[in-house]
This record gives sequence, structure tokens and C-alpha cells, in this order.
Amino acid sequence: MKRTVLFLSLLAGLSVISGYLLSKASWIGKVGMTFFYKEYNLLKIWWQGAIAVYLFLLILFAGHSLIQAKLPKITARLLHILALMTAITALYFTYDDFTTDLAHKLLGRRFHYGFYLIWIDWMLMCLFFAFKKKKPVGLVVKDQDRTVKVNQ
Repeated sequence: MKRTVLFLSLLAGLSVISGYLLSKASWIGKVGMTFFYKEYNLLKIWWQGAIAVYLFLLILFAGHSLIQAKLPKITARLLHILALMTAITALYFTYDDFTTDLAHKLLGRRFHYGFYLIWIDWMLMCLFFAFKKKKPVGLVVKDQDRTVKVNQ
């Protein structure tokens, strides 16, 4: 539990950094968000971007927690590693999009770093769960004379 709280605190801090970086789009990028891409207006204010990023990461964290709790150790670990590969792929495609699409290129480096940090946060989350030890589930069998605990 202590590690989980520390990890969620780390994600909160990284979300603040990401929200700050997303708010530092170039002038032309901010003009584009204002007039053409209105759905990104919340990214212009750092704390709104940070909240949006943290909520996204909390949803991913809840999904990973559910996988960790409900599935066998091997299956859970494989799914966490598959999610890690998905995050790496998303980082690559984000980088590719930001370097080839003119509208996204004009947003500036700091804005790009904010999005890269989101994918890196997810990668850290995947590693956190992939190497987290699962508590063994025990079954208690009571007999008349003794109590035996059997691990599954």
C-alpha cells in the first residue's frame, strides 16, 4: 500500500510537469488551438492539463490494478508487458506525428515533451505492475483437530 501511494504521488507530480509543458505551446500553436482545435483549449491552462493527464493516468492505473488483482500472476504480467509495448508504440507514433505533421510541428518542443511524458508515465506504470509481487491467495481448511492453511 505504501508503494502504491508513493507511486500515485509520483504520477501526480509528473502530471503537473506534463500539464505545465502542454501549456507552453508556441504562440502559433495557441492561436491554432483557439481558432481551429477548440477541443485542446484546456491544455492552454497548466492545471487543467495536469488534471486531465492525471485522470487519464488514474484510469490506466485502475485498469492495471484490476488486472493485477483478478488474473493469475503470469497472465497479469504478460498483459502488463503487452501494455508496455503499446505505450512504446504510442510514444513512437506520437513522435512520428509531431515531426511530420506541420500543424503539430508548430506547437513547439515543450508541448511535445508534455505528450511524451504521458507515455513515459504509462511505461513506468506498466513496469510498476509487471514487477509488483502478488500476494498469495490462501485457503483455510478447518478440521476438528487442526487448522491448515493451503496456498493456491
